[in-house]
Amino acid sequence: MLSLLPRLLAVALSAVCTALPVIGIALEAGDPAPDFELPATDGQTYRLSDFEGESSVVLAWFPQAFTSGCTLECKSLAEHGDRLREYNIRYFMISVDPIDENRRFARALEADFPLLSDESKAVAEAYGVLYENRFALRHTFYIDPAGIISAIDSNVNPQTSAQDMLDMLERLQVPKRAAAAE
Repeated sequence: MLSLLPRLLAVALSAVCTALPVIGIALEAGDPAPDFELPATDGQTYRLSDFEGESSVVLAWFPQAFTSGCTLECKSLAEHGDRLREYNIRYFMISVDPIDENRRFARALEADFPLLSDESKAVAEAYGVLYENRFALRHTFYIDPAGIISAIDSNVNPQTSAQDMLDMLERLQVPKRAAAAE
């Protein structure tokens, strides 16, 4: 019986360890943002590296299209898009939903900005927002033109997300776009 005990303990420990979720390395402000190549609701494919040296990028991760919080967040960003576009940024909402689902969602809410789809969940995992391999946590990443994470908001309020984003852009001193020549 004594010789069986170490084996039983090893089997029990192995079962417990494999049942625990795998926790990725958490990104922080100052870290390089993982590059990505993802399809968008506007029919284009976007890469973070395409904006390097040109503009800041804001990635607003959301859990699932057509849910109450995500609907509020998308509406907030769509209603205040004119104010967000005053800044030298490209902003996106992004989820692990299929692209067709995000297209329906964007159309239904008249989103005037692209929603990205990470169906493989690889980008969500790289950003540390993938929860139980099912959906993305609601986090917003602010990435400077050099591809470095300036800030991460992990406490996003869907109802005030646009105003909160504007406040963060101001705090980060993200420049506004030059006014068009008249």
